[in-house]
Amino acid sequence: QVQLVESGGGLVQAGGSLRLSCAASGRTFSTYLMAWFRQAPGKEREFVAAITASGTSTYYADSVKGRFTISRDNAKNTVYLQMNSLKPEDTAVYYCAGTIKYLSVQYYYTAAPYDYWGQGTQVTVSS
Repeated sequence: QVQLVESGGGLVQAGGSLRLSCAASGRTFSTYLMAWFRQAPGKEREFVAAITASGTSTYYADSVKGRFTISRDNAKNTVYLQMNSLKPEDTAVYYCAGTIKYLSVQYYYTAAPYDYWGQGTQVTVSS
């Protein structure tokens, strides 16, 4: 069983930056595919970014490409989301997710295959 705890959310002005962290329990973190999703009020949860277990490959939603960077430190059991040039439309609750399952890349972008989820952290971007 893996527990995920996000931190780093907050209120920021448009154009600003935030870095989210997701700390994982357990000794098998380095074998997990990890991802960030977000959910705005009244909207479905949407994919933001994913990173493979080794950290060598990353994947992004088109809406954040070039502005957000996902990374991980397996020695610290932590995955990060660096968010730059934030926009009001980035306002949402951000969730960290993970799975040990082997997934084809096409499934990285959907929430259902992920087994473990954090409680979420609020990000609010003011205009």
